[in-house]
Amino acid sequence: MPTFTTADLPDLTGRTAIVTGANSGVGLATTRALAGAGARVVLAVRDAGKGRAAARTIPGETEVRTLDLADLSSVRAFAAGWHGPIDLLINNAGISVPERRSTADGFELQLGTNHLGPFALTNLLLGHVTGRVVTLSSQAERLGRLDVDDLGQERRPYRQSQAYNRSKLANLLFTAELQRRLDRAGSPVLAQAAHPGFVATEIYAGTGTATRLLVRLLAQTPDAGALPVLYAAVADLPGNSFAGPSHLAHMRGAPELIPRSAAARDPELAARLWSRSEELTHVRFPALERRP
Repeated sequence: MPTFTTADLPDLTGRTAIVTGANSGVGLATTRALAGAGARVVLAVRDAGKGRAAARTIPGETEVRTLDLADLSSVRAFAAGWHGPIDLLINNAGISVPERRSTADGFELQLGTNHLGPFALTNLLLGHVTGRVVTLSSQAERLGRLDVDDLGQERRPYRQSQAYNRSKLANLLFTAELQRRLDRAGSPVLAQAAHPGFVATEIYAGTGTATRLLVRLLAQTPDAGALPVLYAAVADLPGNSFAGPSHLAHMRGAPELIPRSAAARDPELAARLWSRSEELTHVRFPALERRP
């Protein structure tokens, strides 16, 4: 029976982690756990004021830097300002919005924030990464349908859940293709994915009465939701692993490796999504130096 807890985190003294969306929810819980294990954690957040307020609640070494994943100029500025190794890059930030909105670059907002922003950020920082890239996905990916030629689903009516599911499928395809490219480059860096489960966070703030009731009755805490993320970040796992809760149809409980949809395991779809993401963001997989 899986039993991983924060007590199983190794000593991370001297390690550096970047956590996007670290000022609340699962991101804040992840940051608190990593800092508690000795890591220096950079809170990469859209609102620096909220980031600083969150950092004041975290014992340990933290730093706040501004990052708006819905604006590629912000992503590029964050990456350009980075110097030094990154042991862990945690692509945690994500949104779900009820109406169609666009990023600063004209992408559908959920796809831009949940996939294209992290895609660009990861590739721009990859030369600094020495350990792992962990990207948050969701079991909602099983309901995702991805048309690479219409990623923003401009040809169909906007549906909040469909856009979210599509972005979470993109997260798993990104992780799989990233690992394939890292392997081909001879890099020891691992690409992992994590599903935090059903967690009581701000993402459900604008949902209906029935969903809010389910959150109150069944959702786990952000601290519990962070466990699959931490498990993917430090456990002895192969690359392209997908970690999630072990109980209630992978919605609650201690983390374990969980299955993914057939679409998420499709290497051709992953490669096509990667190529299209490069075209849209003008960011490509970097030339990496081989490391022993």
